Amino acid sequence: MVVLTCGASISGAIGEDHTVQPEEVQPVQLLTPEGKLTENEVYSPFIAGLSAEQLRELYRYMAMERRLDAEATSLQRQGQLALWAPALGQEAAQVGTIAAIKSSDMVFPTYREHAMALYRGISPEQLLTLFRATRHTGWDPSEHNFHVYTLVLAAQTLHAAGWAMGINQDRRTGSIPRDRAEDEIVVACIGDGATSQGDMHESMVFAASYELPLLYFIQNNHWAISVPTRTQSRGPLVNRAKGYGIEGVRVDGNDVLASYAVASRLSGDIRAGRGPKLIESVTYRMGAHTTADDPTKYRSSAEEQLWEGRDPIRRFRTWLSSEGHADESFFTDVDAEFKDLAADMRKSVLALESIDLERVFDTVYSEPHRQVETEKAWLKDYEAGFAEEQTEAGTAR
Repeated sequence: MVVLTCGASISGAIGEDHTVQPEEVQPVQLLTPEGKLTENEVYSPFIAGLSAEQLRELYRYMAMERRLDAEATSLQRQGQLALWAPALGQEAAQVGTIAAIKSSDMVFPTYREHAMALYRGISPEQLLTLFRATRHTGWDPSEHNFHVYTLVLAAQTLHAAGWAMGINQDRRTGSIPRDRAEDEIVVACIGDGATSQGDMHESMVFAASYELPLLYFIQNNHWAISVPTRTQSRGPLVNRAKGYGIEGVRVDGNDVLASYAVASRLSGDIRAGRGPKLIESVTYRMGAHTTADDPTKYRSSAEEQLWEGRDPIRRFRTWLSSEGHADESFFTDVDAEFKDLAADMRKSVLALESIDLERVFDTVYSEPHRQVETEKAWLKDYEAGFAEEQTEAGTAR
């Protein structure tokens, strides 16, 4: 049966493929997969002022995250972490973006922005407390302008919109806190899968309607766990920005220079009062979604090999070497530095002690909360039941 609605028409035979073909949007790219620098009239000027030292620092943080990833994965496999969410392959997207904004800008991450966290001065030990399940989080967001990791998909986009609305309100009333920058903007990190969550769209409605100083940073790593991006979106995710009247730019997320340039331009426009912006960073999750996942069940080795050839660290290293911005001694020193870092990280993580479970409840809110108190009381009764069972079992013997 075919149902027609008023004003609609159907053409073609039943069964004919009428799938809408996605509009192709070429990502901004400055550094080719072979490590060759290209010119872009709009974006090349944004990297022209980077010194050799700054370029080496970009590489250093990318390499740091990858070493952290390897060590954390090993720790989880040994039962020392409850879980780990690898960011293998996404180093350039994260480092390029975080380096382009100001340290005074507030970032709202998901649970995979390890390179961004490291760049903001959060230590590996602090980062891993959540994954060892010894704390809600290991850092104070106000000290790093980097919010705690958010495990509920897209919830951080609402938090980001709320923070950005607060910035607008402070500017309007002339009551900017002394510890905040006058030109502060907000960055909301999100994965491709979470862009289908309702929270994301509600956040974007507020951002567009109130012209919030908010940059959406989508890392499209091609897989929402086992679901490919093409299944949830008929076209590039960057096109969704148009529906809210927001400018969006698609960038090669495996190109740290392009990632830096795009984030620089868009963050500057936001500071200039041109409303919220969106970045779709096209990258690839080279590892598993988490250490509880087996990607061989849903993607081919040929696909993984294709993206391995686009490795962001190898690409950037090739260019740094060819341009004389870094020599072999630099790369050797970086490898040695992070080998030591991994050893220190292992010691510090194994030394982390679990906190009393009651503190988990007591540190959710800054003030007493009835629902939390109710749940804590229930847990005490539940645990007491086990003690009673053991006592009864001992008496029976």
